[in-house]
Amino acid sequence: MLDLLPDLFDEFLDELQLAKPIFTDYGGCTNFSGEIVTLSCFNDNAKFKKLLATDGVGKVLVVDGQASFDRALLGDILAEIAISHGWEAVVINGCIRDASTIATMKLPIKALGCNPIRGGKLNTGDLNIKVSFAGLTFIPGQYIHGDANGLAISEKKLISKK
Repeated sequence: MLDLLPDLFDEFLDELQLAKPIFTDYGGCTNFSGEIVTLSCFNDNAKFKKLLATDGVGKVLVVDGQASFDRALLGDILAEIAISHGWEAVVINGCIRDASTIATMKLPIKALGCNPIRGGKLNTGDLNIKVSFAGLTFIPGQYIHGDANGLAISEKKLISKK
């Protein structure tokens, strides 16, 4: 299925909330759906790296980088870690780097922009808390769905993998 969100909204309009269109797609694919796991961090990706090294099967990591354009929170090395641990996608309210390399990877990534400067290594941030951006509140355990048309959340799982 090339376009996931139009079909989901046709079937589940009242069960979905649509994010404001603030993201750019960077990964080599765009369609994803999974359980929300959250991280809030500011210009520091040490906890981000540790979290990506855990089992991500069926999960999407939603990172509130507080819309910072000062540092990149994810680059090609962290994207490889995410892929090797089965993460379905990564959504970042912040920046990535290594955009051309990431474009070749089989991991959907949505972010605000790019910055070639890597994030700090202070190990700061909060895991699995409610985070709000793009007009939505992302709650761990709820579900997120995305494609080239945008990003939406639902309280329950709406689709299953085939």
